[in-house]
Amino acid sequence: MPERTNIPLAELTTLRLGGPAKRLVEVDDEAALLEVVRGADAAGEPLLVLGGGSNVVVADEGFPGTALHVCTRGVRVESQDACGGAVVRVAAGENWDALVARAVAEGWVGVEALSGIPGLVGAAPIQNVGAYGQEVAQTLAQVRVWDREDSAVRTFAAEECGFGYRSSRFKRSPQRYVVLEVVFQLRLGELGATVQYAELSRTLGVELGARAPSADVRAAVLGLRAGKGMVLDAGDHDTWSAGSFFTNPVIPAEAAAGLPAKAPRWPAGDGLVKTSAAWLIEHAGFGKGYGTGPARLSSKHTLALTNTGTATTADLLALAREIRAGVLGRFGVDLVNEPVLVGCEL
Repeated sequence: MPERTNIPLAELTTLRLGGPAKRLVEVDDEAALLEVVRGADAAGEPLLVLGGGSNVVVADEGFPGTALHVCTRGVRVESQDACGGAVVRVAAGENWDALVARAVAEGWVGVEALSGIPGLVGAAPIQNVGAYGQEVAQTLAQVRVWDREDSAVRTFAAEECGFGYRSSRFKRSPQRYVVLEVVFQLRLGELGATVQYAELSRTLGVELGARAPSADVRAAVLGLRAGKGMVLDAGDHDTWSAGSFFTNPVIPAEAAAGLPAKAPRWPAGDGLVKTSAAWLIEHAGFGKGYGTGPARLSSKHTLALTNTGTATTADLLALAREIRAGVLGRFGVDLVNEPVLVGCEL
């Protein structure tokens, strides 16, 4: 297992931020992964599990323990037929967008609108990643994990994962589970799942609830994401981000009633309403490109906080606090960060 000491974690995050880890270990097979996790736990050493680094903000001081970089590989089609669709088992270290690209090529339906999301497959169920009307929870069948509390491998069916909006049992117990494999069950066909997102339906030229070829959906989503700086590009500082920094607030209906009439609203069940974090941020006075320091809002999307090249984590968090306070003062809505904060807080 390759092992290095005092390696800046900025090298492994899409924000290019983060101080050094005491120890960085890269693992490319499950046995090695489990050995590192068990060893750190036995020694009482802090453990940070890293995949693509696209949903994490690491403190400038770094991490005082073992950073485990998951590089496991493997995509196995366990079955494929017209009745059951494709059942596909994927190692946690596989690239998420590469899996989506293969799904579109193979005619596996249900993840095409999740194109262009950075990161690895193992992170997808933790965050219940979603975009353009799709969520991982809609196609996920099982998650196989190492349970650090019980010191055992466990398999959770989808209904046991506690999926919610950008949430899961794994996210709610962030130190307990290490994802090893994810199993998907995907319908077969050339047409993607029904289009459930207005911006995507307009781009495709189809009605909401209609279907379009999966390849067209993927191309449209990649275009939309690129236009918002949400497709990684080493030469474009607008993409040096953790994607959407704040989740869309889910608030009581009575609180939503106090928002301006033009504020977006979507039913969220049980007397709750979801509104748009991007709309709140912009209308609180933080437009695209806001900021004069090395950390700024993206010039393409108000939900992305970016590193213009010389920012520190402290710079980024100061901007996040300013935006959060501004939205709270203007609208009474407390924004919640989407990325995981390591060694730092808002």
